Amino acid sequence: MGELKQNLKSEEISLKELILKCGNIWHFLISKWKLIVIAGFLGASIGVTIAWFTKPKYIAKLTFSVENEKSSPLGNYAGLASMAGIDLGGSAGSMFTSENIMSIMTSRKMVVNTLLSPITVNNKSITLIEYWLLFNHINNKWVKKPKLAKLKFPLNLNPDSLTRLQDSVLWEIHKVLIKKAISISKPDKKISLIDATCTSTNELFSKVFLETLSDQVTDFYVSIKTKRQKENVDILQNRADSLYRVLSNSMYSSATLADQNINMAKQIGGVDRQRKQIDLQVASTAYGEVIKNLEIAKITLQKETPLIQVIDKPILPLEREKASRLKGMIVGGFLSGFLAIGFFLAQGYFKKMMIEEGK
Repeated sequence: MGELKQNLKSEEISLKELILKCGNIWHFLISKWKLIVIAGFLGASIGVTIAWFTKPKYIAKLTFSVENEKSSPLGNYAGLASMAGIDLGGSAGSMFTSENIMSIMTSRKMVVNTLLSPITVNNKSITLIEYWLLFNHINNKWVKKPKLAKLKFPLNLNPDSLTRLQDSVLWEIHKVLIKKAISISKPDKKISLIDATCTSTNELFSKVFLETLSDQVTDFYVSIKTKRQKENVDILQNRADSLYRVLSNSMYSSATLADQNINMAKQIGGVDRQRKQIDLQVASTAYGEVIKNLEIAKITLQKETPLIQVIDKPILPLEREKASRLKGMIVGGFLSGFLAIGFFLAQGYFKKMMIEEGK
């Protein structure tokens, strides 16, 4: 019983000490209220100033769907093509799933190809990277650096022929864009819709960059998905052209021989004419078969569904994101006020500790 009373008494003393300490801290801060208010006012002013001079950001949004890799538009032609000896090729759809597309769109290859694409500014065509360097005032910072001052990214620059310096700059800009500008997301995992956004301080750049990036990914898909089909069309077209020349020559030779051998009594001339007619029939039959195969190959190529079906494109004017001056004032004021309180508390604690050590 005595121990219980002693514990309650000690807890009561601890609570009183805590209340007294809080009261002392409160009175100490009240004595510094003018300085705390001044610090908060300065912080609010800084917040408003930062918000005022912060450039607005423009957000370009593009929504697209990815083809369903489970379905193939070539099913109706696979049988005909195999009978004709045409290889339709395997599906590349497994490579182009929604998740892979999101990675491909932010890959270095796609972003660099996009940056080297043209954009028209004030009736003048320049590359997107040159425009990015221009409105970000990067060129002004490069003036004092001899190597960078003369660095250019002209139109029609082949990505495979970049210099080491050009490649390094593009790599750094790619990392900046991936981190701060480009965002690829899938709002709903149940559907194949993907949202892509590009955010920058230049409205035209945000729009053109995002649209060009989408085109680059689509072209990349087509070049892979239709590679075999294009090869089939080219091969069959060459065969058709070759057989057409043979057929034309055979028809001309047959007509010439018929004119030279009007007298049917000449058996040798008759044999030559029959031989030319046989050659003509063979060439005609072969040409007809190749033309059939060529048409099937062309249909196969046309039936390839594009990878990206764009649903919503960015339209000017873009969504504008501007830092709020009110928000800047509130955040700046509170942050400065808390920093001032922390400073005064640390200062008071340090003084108290020095006094106790002096005693």
